[in-house]
Parts: sequence; structure tokens; C-alpha cells
Amino acid sequence: MTTGPRPRSLAERLAAVRDGAAPNPVGPGPEPPETEAPVDPLSAALAAVASPATTRPSGGPSSHRVAAAAPANRLEALKSAVHVALLRQLGPHLYDADMAQEDLEQRVRGVLSEVLGSQDRPLSNTERGRVTEDITDDILGFGPIEPYLRDPDVSEVMVNGFDSIWLERAGRLVRADARFADESHLRRIIDKIVSRIGRRVDESSPMVDARLPDGSRVNAVVPPLAIDGSALTIRKFAADPLGIDDLVNSGTLTPQSAGFLEACVRGRLNIVVSGGTGAGKTTTLNVLSSFIPDDERIVTIEDAAELQLRQAHVVRLESRPANIEGRGEVSIRDLVRNSLRMRPDRIIVGEVRDASALDMLQAMNTGHDGSICTLHANSARDAMSRLETMVLMAGMELPIRAVREQVSAAVDLVVHQTRFKDGSRRITHVTEVGRLAGETVELHDLFVFDNTAGFDGDGRALGRIRPTGHRPGFLEKLAYANVALDPQLLSGDRG
Repeated sequence: MTTGPRPRSLAERLAAVRDGAAPNPVGPGPEPPETEAPVDPLSAALAAVASPATTRPSGGPSSHRVAAAAPANRLEALKSAVHVALLRQLGPHLYDADMAQEDLEQRVRGVLSEVLGSQDRPLSNTERGRVTEDITDDILGFGPIEPYLRDPDVSEVMVNGFDSIWLERAGRLVRADARFADESHLRRIIDKIVSRIGRRVDESSPMVDARLPDGSRVNAVVPPLAIDGSALTIRKFAADPLGIDDLVNSGTLTPQSAGFLEACVRGRLNIVVSGGTGAGKTTTLNVLSSFIPDDERIVTIEDAAELQLRQAHVVRLESRPANIEGRGEVSIRDLVRNSLRMRPDRIIVGEVRDASALDMLQAMNTGHDGSICTLHANSARDAMSRLETMVLMAGMELPIRAVREQVSAAVDLVVHQTRFKDGSRRITHVTEVGRLAGETVELHDLFVFDNTAGFDGDGRALGRIRPTGHRPGFLEKLAYANVALDPQLLSGDRG
């Protein structure tokens, strides 16, 4: 039994049209008459996809569903054809590093208008606007997630597969009314993101951390590690970074605790910001760093550069993964060691997660007071334990008492942050790190979150952080740095 030729896909028909062949979806047919007028290949392709591919259903239970889906299918086919035509006409201009972004956008929109204007079957204003927006986002931005990246109310975009996009709005997870065309479409967007900063993601390197031009943090995992399709997570950062007033207005801090932390930063205390994933540690680190005086040299070290410091004298360093040959890796630890040769007044590490903790403690103990870092932990006590563990990861075989002495001597303050069930992010503990007493590092809470007020009708926590009244032992260190701390900031009687 002989099987006829398989129907060709849209991409194959477009390729055939560009090569001068007739767009026949079912196989070869009779040659066109020699007297037939020449047809523009692009117009023929667009006309083919703009026309309905099937006859109108005559009736039956499914006829209404088919009729309703026909306009959507026609638009999807039209977008695919216009997209291909646009790429064909613009060519390498899309990747011309010398072309300004404004010029590129203007050229893309101009060509897009010409292509849509060549349609034999007119589009409504709504259809034209939708096609224009979708294709422009795909060519110049990041496809269907581009509108959410522009939305200031969206703080995180999570793609669990090409047809599953989730958003975080006001601390709550909601499903987005958008999807990628298929897995290859999602992979193209991921490749576009990571290639801009010289990184790659493929089967040999299926995980990558990257960032967008605005500093938003990106993580991508592709098959075979991602079983149900590529996963993309983007944690957005506001174009205008949050300040201390924003944290006070959102309830993360109170004016009293904010004034205390400002004095601690100006007084060159070594501070560790701890918390769970998504608790807001980097935002708090950015706000604390804003208190550093302009006359000090700051070196920032991160896996993916996302801190937005406004001081004039800032050197930003970013780690680098190994290349495809397994060479060229530059770790956070390498950068911390190198920063000591750069005459820093302050060293700020985006996140300590490995043996770099040893080098960070050494820096804090060798004249680089006022350094700040973040780490993952569930409490201030856990933060001390994690520091000890990460120091031991350096392989120096130090006795645990020596490690704890280093920690107690280096770290002055732990600022612990928690993400509550209602989505709000609050600083729950500001804890002084004291001396080593026996085998334990002494910790003294200076501010603690008071949750006795309970929750409102929407489930939001009504509590606030309050001082405990404890007098810290680093007041002399603040005085040595010419920072006077208002005793009322630590008064436990203030509400």
C-alpha cells in the first residue's frame, strides 16, 4: 500500500515559497500555466496563512468550538508567517551591536507595518494591535512574558513550561493568561537572555544564573534536568531601587529600627543579613548599603550583579562559571581574595554560600570594618551555624572553637528577615553577636518582631518590630567611628 506525501508544516511551506516553489501543502501538483503572472513569495505565504485552512463546519456539536477557534488559529498562523518574514527582511540588523535600541525598535516597527499592510485580507484594529505587540515583544523583548516584566505590580515571573506561566503579585501567586508557542519558543527566549551576558545553557550545562539589563535575577533549568520542559524564574528589581522610607512604609522596619540600622552602617559594624529564599535579603542589603558615606571605596561581589548602589566610588565584580571546556571559572571566593588587593573601605558580598565565608571573615578581621553580606538561614542562631559550616568547607581543618572565635570577632550584627504567609516581608530580629562563652557564641536580640496584634481580615500580620531594651556592647565601636547613637532608639518603652 502506497502512502502519499505528508502535509508540510507552515515553516516548510514558507521555506518553499522563499525558494520559489508553489506553496502546496499536500505534495506536488500540476505546473502553473506559463502565462500566470508572477507572485511575490512573501505575499503568497501571508495570503496562504491568512485564509482559512479548512471549510466552514456545516453543523454538529463541535462546529461552534471549531468556529470559535478559527480566528485564534488564523492569528497564530499569521504571527508565525509575519515573524519569519520580519526576520528575513531585517536579518543581521537584529544583532548589530552598533545599532541603538531606539533605531532598532523603529526599524522593526516600520518593517512590521509594511508586512501587515501587504495583507490581502484586512485585519481589524484589535487583531492588528495584538499581532504587532506579540511580534514586537518576541523580536525586541522576551516574548509572552515581556508585558509582565514591564508591569510594576509583578515582582516575580515563573515559567514552569511553555504553557504554564505564573506571577507573584503583592506576595501572592497567580497564573498568567499567556503561554509560549512551544518548547523551542521558550528555549529561544532563554538563550536570548543568557547569551547577552556571555553565558550558555544546553544539555551539557543545563542550569544557569543570569540577569536582565535592569539587574533582575534570572535562573533557567532545561531538560534533561527539567523533566516537564524548561523552567525559567525571573526575580524582578525595580528600576528605582527601594529606599529606607519604602521599607518603613511597607512595615518591613519601623522608624526606630531604621534609625538604629543606619547608625550601625555608618559606624562601620560588620553586618550579616540572613533569611530564607525570597525573604527580601538583597533588597535589605541594598538599602543598608545606601547608608555608606560617599567618601568610601566600595567593592561589591555577586554571582549575578543586581545591587544598585548610588554612591560614586563603587567597583562591581561578578563571578563567572566555567566554559564548555571546564575552564575559566572565577568563584566568589576568588573575587573576595582579589578584592583585598583593591584597597576597599567596604566589601559587600551578595550572598555567601560556600568556602568564601572564610575569606569574608578574614576580611572583616583585617581592617575592612563595615562589610556586609547575606546568607540563607532560618534564624540568627542558624546563621552563625551556617557560617561555621561554610568556613569548614574551605578544607583548612580548623578546630571548631577557632572558627567560632573568628565568627564572634568578625560579625557584629545579624539582621534576620522573614517572608510571612501573607506575602509580606518583615525584619523579625536584629541581633548582636557577642563574645564566645564556653563553646557557644553569645547572641543578644536588640529588636524582635512582636506578633501579639495578630492578623487583619485579609490575613496580613499586624505586628511590628520592637526594641528589647538590651544595651549592645558595640557602642564604643560606634563612638570610635564618630557615630552617636540616640539611646531612645533602643528604649523598650517606645511603641
